[in-house]
Amino acid sequence: MKAVTARMARSLLGAATAFFLLSAIFNAARADGEVNIYSARQEVLIRPLLDAFTKASGIKVNVVSGGEDALIERLKAEGANSPADVLLTVDAGRLVRAKDNGSLQPASSEALQALVPPAYRDPAGFWYGLSVRARPIMYAADRVKPAELSSYADLADRKWKGRICVRSSGHVYNQSMLAAMIAYDGVEKTEAWARGLVANLARRPQGGDRDQIKAVASGECDIAIANTYYLAGMIKSGTDDEKKMAAKVAVFWPDQAGRGVHVNISGAAVTASSKNRANAVGLIEFLAGAEAQRIYAEAVYEYPIRAAIPVHDPLAAWGEFKADPLRLSALAQFNADAVKIADRVGWR
Repeated sequence: MKAVTARMARSLLGAATAFFLLSAIFNAARADGEVNIYSARQEVLIRPLLDAFTKASGIKVNVVSGGEDALIERLKAEGANSPADVLLTVDAGRLVRAKDNGSLQPASSEALQALVPPAYRDPAGFWYGLSVRARPIMYAADRVKPAELSSYADLADRKWKGRICVRSSGHVYNQSMLAAMIAYDGVEKTEAWARGLVANLARRPQGGDRDQIKAVASGECDIAIANTYYLAGMIKSGTDDEKKMAAKVAVFWPDQAGRGVHVNISGAAVTASSKNRANAVGLIEFLAGAEAQRIYAEAVYEYPIRAAIPVHDPLAAWGEFKADPLRLSALAQFNADAVKIADRVGWR
């Protein structure tokens, strides 16, 4: 993936990066005790990463899982009494929200500055991206020609009427995509686009991203907007039926002549209440390091934040792409406007 390859990172990697990463791991290995995580990620997905950290450091990792908004509200309500040391989320906007309500503390280090590209971290060190989540267009390989596709903006064209599937606007993935559009185009133009998209839907939004992919495969719609790791999961670890459906769906990278594919991150931050701060920082450094980044690519099917980490099929088979370079703090800045737009245009 070029642009998440080209994505601002090659110059950050090299001998200095390797030194910082090794230092972080060896420092963690001398530590003892534990680190407590509030995680919006499914534990089954992140457990290989956490087990690798424990093996390298000897630090026990305790996880409380839940929805992002619920965990952020819990952190705020618990205040200084919260047992959480680290917040893990699947959206940059939620990290900014936790920062703004006072639930996070800065945790800058030389390793994190070297390993995490500027676009994927808070300038003051309050949060760090750990994997890149691309949200391109999925299409029916037997009914849609790639030449018919071009940009997200084109999805509002009437030629797609009755042909598009997308999940509810109530999910943060779509809210953040709209927020990114607002950052570039403003509320009025983004609302016009959203109204056109809704007019072109093949059905009322329902289910998750994997359900949109299945709807394309079954012929209920011709194209969908979805995160790539859902399709990868169907290809690599799904049932036989899911694998057959996934084989009918292809990935198109929109806006390659423009601002690029919309991307978001999974990310982490040290909580303001952390009682195990050194272990918390060590964990985030480890997750940004080479071993964990390989796990993100090979087991979680998300793109590494580090350009030097190779990806394998199916990610490699989809080719390189240009990613939107927008600073992800904008996703929180325009989230409220995105929700209002979705409500006004009837994107339920």
